[in-house]
Amino acid sequence: MQAADRELDVKGLACPLPILRTKKALAEMVSGQLLRVVATDAHAAKDFQAFARQTGNELLSTVEDNATFEFIFKRK
Repeated sequence: MQAADRELDVKGLACPLPILRTKKALAEMVSGQLLRVVATDAHAAKDFQAFARQTGNELLSTVEDNATFEFIFKRK
């Protein structure tokens, strides 16, 4: 997988802050760019799947490692 164009650290934040910060970051990016988001919210995986469906931004991958989640989004 290619490197992300931008990274966002939302560790320690609870819903809805990870989603709101991700939405803001994606809005500042151009179509096709990749955003890597690192989160610790236990509900993040479910929340980001719903976010991707609702916004049309593609969730390319979700990786969980030791209660830390990494998400790769592709800007629509």
